[in-house]
Amino acid sequence: MLRVSRLADYAVLLAGRMAREPARTFTAAALARETHLPAPTVTKVLAALTRAGLILSQRGPGGGYRSTRSAADISVGDVIAAIDGPVALTICAEGSDACDLMEICPSAANWQRINDAIRSTLEGISLQELTGEHAVFPLPAPRAAAAPELAP
Repeated sequence: MLRVSRLADYAVLLAGRMAREPARTFTAAALARETHLPAPTVTKVLAALTRAGLILSQRGPGGGYRSTRSAADISVGDVIAAIDGPVALTICAEGSDACDLMEICPSAANWQRINDAIRSTLEGISLQELTGEHAVFPLPAPRAAAAPELAP
């Protein structure tokens, strides 16, 4: 199963919340209240997002955290990479020599293509698109049910 980590999912929620109001300074406690996430989890995610440069941390009175960019300028891929690291579905997609079969594996290049497509998709979706007020992707039209055949 391919799955984004729970922490990365929470990071998208928190970064999206902050990016919608880039001028506002948020405290960790306020973000925990607004998002209904546990305070220790919020603190952990905020530290990772700060290290990645997606948010700024300011100490002292009136301090807190604020987004470095607007929701339109931060991709979902940026946030996931800040928490989980770069998208790599397989060892060969990491670009490392960790797999002894790299030289003879017929699927390595195709795994890289798949990995690149997923990474590109995540980088092509902004937090605004994902978490904004009107964040609704068009759903495919429902399939028409086949009409029952009538006997003559």
